[in-house]
Amino acid sequence: MSKGKGKQVETSALLPPLPNPSAGSANPSASLSSLWGYLLPALDHIVRSPTNNAEKAPAIDISYHMGIHTACYNYFTAQSEAANGRPPPSAADRVKRTPSGTDLYEHLDKYYAEVARELLLGAPEDDSNLIQYILPCFNRYAAGAHSVNRLLNYVNRHYVKRAIDEDRGWLTLNDIFDAVAKSIEDGDTREKISKKLKERRTEELMKWGYEEGGTTEQLAQAELHAEAASPLDRVVPLSALALRRFRTEFMEPLLAVPKMKGKKKRPGAAVLSSSGLPKGRLARAIRELLELQDLEVEERKRLAAELATALRAIGVRNGHPLRKKLDKFLTTGLST
Repeated sequence: MSKGKGKQVETSALLPPLPNPSAGSANPSASLSSLWGYLLPALDHIVRSPTNNAEKAPAIDISYHMGIHTACYNYFTAQSEAANGRPPPSAADRVKRTPSGTDLYEHLDKYYAEVARELLLGAPEDDSNLIQYILPCFNRYAAGAHSVNRLLNYVNRHYVKRAIDEDRGWLTLNDIFDAVAKSIEDGDTREKISKKLKERRTEELMKWGYEEGGTTEQLAQAELHAEAASPLDRVVPLSALALRRFRTEFMEPLLAVPKMKGKKKRPGAAVLSSSGLPKGRLARAIRELLELQDLEVEERKRLAAELATALRAIGVRNGHPLRKKLDKFLTTGLST
């Protein structure tokens, strides 16, 4: 995943699927700590293991895969049964009580944050090599994230879906209600209001590349990008959870403009450009790629296209200056 390539990567790719670790008499679903201890080797193997194929995550043994599914199922079932066995909660208790699955979901969020920060620490200091580092890192990370999303699909079905049904997903009623409320007229039926809410949601997805009448796959892709762009307090599927953390812990520090000591930026003043510095590291790296590096045009276009795809995937919005710069280069061949 990081800069360590060569023989280690080549040999690690030949490793067989990770076998099911022996838990002895321990029950992996007995507690969060035991469940996490059972999951962690699989997560590290899928997400962190070096490989010479950045597009495909290393596999785990089928018995380990089934064991994880069973452990998650039993853990959630035990939590639900414990909650159902309690006396009816008071209003104050309902506010305090953590929904079943929240603890595991938060552990996964912290895990992805740690992995993304580790990758950032491995970034080269030279801006001219930064994009060539980012792309394989992102591809490897994303492949692992999508593999874990399938492995832990029970978490999506049991916890994430319920949270979305409870209006805690990437797009809440509060996000769209004000706009919809202005168009509601006296006499509108529930069906008519529901249709307007659905139309408003479609408008949001169109910002991420969806077109009305598009395929189910295109809709899912646009929603994944929108989920990755959501604030950290929104509950999203595990693949989007990982992509969102790559944005917040890896990419946003590279997008950030360093503060200049002793100088106050005038309102409306441009950030220093060209060799004047500073601009965010990624902005400087993109300028290097598009204007300065001695690369063939096709190679520049390939790197620019992959970076544009990665930025969209992790939820960097369409109007961001760097996305606009990359899109302009890809459509016109101009970098300004």
